[in-house]
Amino acid sequence: MAVYELRNRLVVGIASSALFDLTEADAVFRDQGEEVYRAYQEEHVDDTLGKGVAFPFIRRLLSLNDLSPEDPLVEVIILSRNDPDTGLRVMRSIQSHSLPISRAIFMQGRSPYRFMPALNMSLFLSANEDDVREAVTLGLPAGRVIGPAVADEGDDQDLRIAFDFDGVLADDASEQVYQADGIEGFRFHETTNAATPHDPGPLRDFLAGVNMLQRREEERRAGDADYTIRVHVSLVTARDAPAHERSVRSLKNWGVTVNNAFFLGGIDKSTIMEVLKPHIFFDDQVGHLTGTARSTPSVHVPFGKINAPDGSAPEQAQR
Repeated sequence: MAVYELRNRLVVGIASSALFDLTEADAVFRDQGEEVYRAYQEEHVDDTLGKGVAFPFIRRLLSLNDLSPEDPLVEVIILSRNDPDTGLRVMRSIQSHSLPISRAIFMQGRSPYRFMPALNMSLFLSANEDDVREAVTLGLPAGRVIGPAVADEGDDQDLRIAFDFDGVLADDASEQVYQADGIEGFRFHETTNAATPHDPGPLRDFLAGVNMLQRREEERRAGDADYTIRVHVSLVTARDAPAHERSVRSLKNWGVTVNNAFFLGGIDKSTIMEVLKPHIFFDDQVGHLTGTARSTPSVHVPFGKINAPDGSAPEQAQR
């Protein structure tokens, strides 16, 4: 068999807890232990799992492989704490939902996130907070899905992705200024350093991969006037003028782009999400996601000092 190369693809790792609704199975594991859980999964191996928080995002992401059927642009790989036996239900559910996912790593009782670099992954999604925090601590791009699953509209082919800026696309250096010196100190710092790009954050490379897909869409449209662009990327940040300029300049310096930018200056992000309706939204602060998760598949990226075990953030933290 020829080697399947991952270097030029957008590779996403996903735990079954992010892809499917495992509420019932998890309750069996917590309340009755591993052996009963194993028996439960074997008994229900042909019962298709319901859609989880990240299902709409993953389905649409994989659909973009129609841009290059012979050489897929996107690869999604299951990274699971299940063993191969209990993982059978996950793989059969993938088949039942007609998801083109064929690759998986099952690590009985252990998180497989350490295989991310070997698999060229620019994102790992899970509902397991400990796994995600450990991955991020190691410098790996990971996020924890939050909230209930949102209805997946079958006739909507778009893929809408939204990112916060500080602590997600960029590092958290400016967030630390805000925490130390308040909003006025933050604005002075960002204005003074407007021409100095931020260091990239954990999801910059993932955005670069999404931009690769967007370029392929533009190439398709150039040859087919009837082709409709599907991927739309938004920046949704509590930065406002004049601090917005440094974020725009940083994106350009990194060679990445967004289609839309919302500089909200402290406006509740959930009000924007209800209109924008992204299929996934990444933010580094749980306080922001508590509101968005009610209507939007949301992901907490526990990056930076504000997410450290001893980190503390005032209620008004809005960057």
